Amino acid sequence: MAPSEDNEHLTMLRDTLRRFIENEMPRDRVSRWDKENRFPRDVHDKLVELGLTGLTVPKEYGGSGRDILATILVIEELCSRSMAVGCAYIQSSCYAGLNLCEVASDEQKEALLPKVAQEGLMFAYGFTEPDVGADLASVSTTARREGDELVVNGAKRFCSGAAISDYIYALVRTGSPEEKYRNLSLVLIRPDAPGVTLTPQDTLGLKGGGTFDVSFDDVRIPVSDVVGGEEGLGLGWQKLVGPGLDIEKLEVAAMALGIARGAVNDAWDYAQQRVQFGKPICTIQSVRHMLADVKTKFEACRLMAYNAAELVASGEPAAAETSMAKLFVCDTARDIVLTCQQIMGAYGYVRDFDMERYVRDILVMPILGGSSAIQRNNIANLLKLPR
Repeated sequence: MAPSEDNEHLTMLRDTLRRFIENEMPRDRVSRWDKENRFPRDVHDKLVELGLTGLTVPKEYGGSGRDILATILVIEELCSRSMAVGCAYIQSSCYAGLNLCEVASDEQKEALLPKVAQEGLMFAYGFTEPDVGADLASVSTTARREGDELVVNGAKRFCSGAAISDYIYALVRTGSPEEKYRNLSLVLIRPDAPGVTLTPQDTLGLKGGGTFDVSFDDVRIPVSDVVGGEEGLGLGWQKLVGPGLDIEKLEVAAMALGIARGAVNDAWDYAQQRVQFGKPICTIQSVRHMLADVKTKFEACRLMAYNAAELVASGEPAAAETSMAKLFVCDTARDIVLTCQQIMGAYGYVRDFDMERYVRDILVMPILGGSSAIQRNNIANLLKLPR
């Protein structure tokens, strides 16, 4: 039995979500959101009404308390049908909720966490730059202090969901670049602030919230919008690589898990309905073997993802396990989806079927949240493999 199912609360939550998805996220609507690259705000608002964005928010701020397993389960379920809805949920419950709980000042928590739980407030990550990917400590976007304000200049790339978010959660340099891991700060920047320009990027998948290049031209923000308050100046790196990093790896694994489950379910049903030579193709041995393989690989992914989530939820050290889960689930889910596409043949390649969208969305999963190569480095280093 998978860890996520050995719990009545989580079983009820999964059942509720599946009913919600069938009622509020039917396939034809999801296909339209993807084709139009449109974010369904009304669906996000209904998730807020169900209290799901409050799963990462303490009760004293209007949430239901930190529940990592439930949050991962919600991500998996939503992403099994729509990344447009699933990614926005992550931007609210995880990017905003979890980060604020971990590293914000008391004043910021009081002001923003109730909005996460009750309004679905969203953050977009502003980390990557045109010349900075995995090496985030080398960011060149600057924020110089002028009185009670910071003046931000620079550019960010691959800022997913920037246009639908309330804040860009940006890593900036607030001092000399010589000390690479110091003089970095996390700041909150409104995407509609004067001097902020959003330029859409036309990506293969992950349609809905949009992905953007973001430029900052003398953007002024109050020092109070430094994450952690004024005391957070220069502490951006410590805040970035804290406990939230393990959960971020699990978020991406859950996204990949959801996409893979959608693909497996569709291929499984298709193979029973598609008739060739007078029989359903599920009677053909090669197809049966592919179906058996994807079911088996999916079960392995699910067990690995929720095992790592349980470790994080219990407060145990889990840096290696979350890297392993991110690596294995994302790489394996990609293989699962591509096999499912083969099962559906030409129908898996046309936009009339969801499989084509699963393929476009899954291809980026081994890249998001720290590439597979980065995770392999992490695992070897965390397990103290000699260099």
